Amino acid sequence: MFRKFHEKLKEREEGFTLIELLVVILIIAILAAIAIPVFLNQRNKGYVTQAESALKNAATNMEAFATSNNGTYPANGDDSVLVSEGFRRVTGVTITILGSSSAGYCLHAAHDKIGAATGTDYVYDSNVGKPVVGATC
Repeated sequence: MFRKFHEKLKEREEGFTLIELLVVILIIAILAAIAIPVFLNQRNKGYVTQAESALKNAATNMEAFATSNNGTYPANGDDSVLVSEGFRRVTGVTITILGSSSAGYCLHAAHDKIGAATGTDYVYDSNVGKPVVGATC
């Protein structure tokens, strides 16, 4: 009885059919088509967060500069003045001081990866107190 069973097992063809393989490849392709755009969107969210974080750090350093200089903020221009107060530049993010007066200041951040491609500006207005996307000062 066992001998007949083992003989039948040896005669049986093994492996996957072409249809089964194509179905598996199709399922993998559908999952990849869903996952890749989601992954790319997460990268863009990371770039946005990086720009906003750089703006918040620059704002903190603007306040530190004003404290050290009798309440006056640095003049318009790049962020090189803030480096003296401990500001660390973020790779890919450019911070620009757009406007400063005794009443407040305005900072602009542009990220190399998404700023030029989408036209999105990140602005920190001291009167608002947080980064605002797409605003102007």
